[in-house]
Amino acid sequence: MNDRRKILAVDDEEPILEILSFNLEGDGYAVDTCLSAEEAMRKNLASYDLFILDVMMGHMSGFRLAEKIRKELSLTAPIIFLTARDTENDRITGFNLGADDYLAKPFSVRELLARVKAILRRSAPSRLTLETVAGSFTVDTESSLILSDGKPLELTRREYDILSLLVRNEGKIFPRHELLARVWGDDVIVTDRTVDVTIARLRKKLGDKGGMIKNKSGYGYYLGD
Repeated sequence: MNDRRKILAVDDEEPILEILSFNLEGDGYAVDTCLSAEEAMRKNLASYDLFILDVMMGHMSGFRLAEKIRKELSLTAPIIFLTARDTENDRITGFNLGADDYLAKPFSVRELLARVKAILRRSAPSRLTLETVAGSFTVDTESSLILSDGKPLELTRREYDILSLLVRNEGKIFPRHELLARVWGDDVIVTDRTVDVTIARLRKKLGDKGGMIKNKSGYGYYLGD
């Protein structure tokens, strides 16, 4: 059961919206659609559990809409980008804006449904401010604390952002460049080595649980048993 989780799909191609609506509703979700970012902005965006946004739309792009969702409205519901542009720079831009996934057009409907299901399973409903995830870790999004076996960890902001991301996406591998984009953004110039140093420091703070942050050589970091 999906408990009628609510999804907003925004794309300037009506046939794609029809495909999304038909298949997502068939999986039990409540779906609203918009043909433009401007139309989407007139809705109560805080009521949605997930956004599916086309990147290349008329006056306002999906990137700009995501920026408004994250920075102006301070909403944390997951965002999936759909786009015909599948370059590394586009993906990094999307992740910088707080995207949770990025799917290139033309896309597989089955893959999209699987990604929606996985993202909504990992993320707590937006109405909640306390998530218990990944075994003994608890992420308190209201106070920006991570608890280990009920005890708060003393983390820097970057350490919190990395561990929170890994915990909320248990088992998903994040390349260094993606961690840089999500955690550091464009505010400072840092290198892949910065990620390694920060994670080494984080592992030390986690003590015997530090080994849960794993590195798959040539790919990136993930949280696992």
